[in-house]
Amino acid sequence: MKKPLLAALALLAPVSAHAENIVLSNDDGLTSNVKALYEELKAQGHDVIVSVPCSGQSGMGAAIRFMRPLGPLAADCLNGAAKAGDPGAGPMTREGFAKDWYYVDGTPVMALLYGVDVVAQVRWGKAPDLVLSGPNEGQNVGSIVISSGTVSVAQYGAIRRIPAIAFSAGINTVDNKGLANPASRTVAKLSADFIGKLEKASSGKPILPAGIALNVNFPDRLDGAAWKRAKIGNYSAYAVRFTDNLGKSGLPGVTLDMNAAKPSKAQQGDESAIVAKDISVSVMQVGYDAQPEAQKRVGKALRGIVSVSR
Repeated sequence: MKKPLLAALALLAPVSAHAENIVLSNDDGLTSNVKALYEELKAQGHDVIVSVPCSGQSGMGAAIRFMRPLGPLAADCLNGAAKAGDPGAGPMTREGFAKDWYYVDGTPVMALLYGVDVVAQVRWGKAPDLVLSGPNEGQNVGSIVISSGTVSVAQYGAIRRIPAIAFSAGINTVDNKGLANPASRTVAKLSADFIGKLEKASSGKPILPAGIALNVNFPDRLDGAAWKRAKIGNYSAYAVRFTDNLGKSGLPGVTLDMNAAKPSKAQQGDESAIVAKDISVSVMQVGYDAQPEAQKRVGKALRGIVSVSR
């Protein structure tokens, strides 16, 4: 994706090449952001299933609670998506959220898998054409992506060979009262238009190659923001540390603070640097397999130590 294409993506006019079957998930639960993106995608003619965690699951990454049946809810879901006593997974029971809206009392990846493996099979009899994650309430840039439920949802979609995109916006998109933050609507329009342009460029083929996902991050201030290709790189907007006195409580825990250090000249292309004022778009591989050049280099050192699988 070159600079001219990314610049064109800044246009707000929706461009949809054809309707997609989409599973939309996140790590925050029922939010203003996910509601706005759902509504924008539906307005553009897509068939959308929303499957999100019952409660906020930030920082859960790719966690899955294996082989543990989900019993009735012990407490209400975020923003009343479902009530205590409702099943551990199923259609939302909040008034106004019917047919397309589902929750899971689990991690972000569990919510995605429910949408893909259960609801999508009932709706379409197959996997979706596209997995979307977010938009998150807060950017997912730099090394924090390995802990991000938002990014992990997209990774799991790509592992299933489904084109997948993670969207993240500023924390200023939160609205737990009315689920109608104006900034959510702007982010949703930009996100849906981005998808439409990728569809048009793909000429009827999947919008991303198999095993590839995108990480898209919107800055806090959207006015004047341009679309820019970014690398995850080694500069991080966040400082994650373990402390033995979290919040002066005298108890141990992990802190998450903004990084006081500025990016170096060589780090200006990192998404953590770009998202300060522009929209960063990063291409991600899935899993842990190394790039070919690294495979070759390390393979020389391993020669004579390990055999090669055939």
